[in-house]
Amino acid sequence: MAEYYNMKIAGLERSLEKFPVSDSLDIAAFILFGDVEITVKASEELLKKAPEFDCIITPEAKSIPLAYEMARQSGKPYIVIRKGVKVYMRNSLSVTVRSITTDKQQSLYLGETEVDMIKGKRVLIVDDVISTGESLLAVRELAKKAGAIEAAACAVLAEGDAAERKDIIYLEKLPLFFK
Repeated sequence: MAEYYNMKIAGLERSLEKFPVSDSLDIAAFILFGDVEITVKASEELLKKAPEFDCIITPEAKSIPLAYEMARQSGKPYIVIRKGVKVYMRNSLSVTVRSITTDKQQSLYLGETEVDMIKGKRVLIVDDVISTGESLLAVRELAKKAGAIEAAACAVLAEGDAAERKDIIYLEKLPLFFK
């Protein structure tokens, strides 16, 4: 039988289903896909906390709805950092990453067009959840390679030890569940 963790996010009650990521650790899955209400409210709350920025960048894929909604509300553009090179991406920059929810090393890519859009610009890094910080580190590295200036990094939730970080903006703490 499924177990859930109940919490309030941006003033809204949610039950997050728990899933094992190892024999000794479960996480409560926060999935924005399909939850328009929380995407809109979380975007509003994060934008209230965010400093001035020129563009939003986000890693593919779960945080795309959040980045889109924050872009819509702020009137600023957003760019998705891809997990694979597409045919329309010339002269791509890349970095590698391993996150808590992915059991293998991945690469993240920005095409030349996107690099040109953020070079010299203040970027707001947006993610759904920051946990180990590995994905954030990769996004920061890619933004730096592209010549962008980080305005801030933000997420709806800070999971586990990430909640103690001073270099991120987030709305709520999400615990890890050790067995």
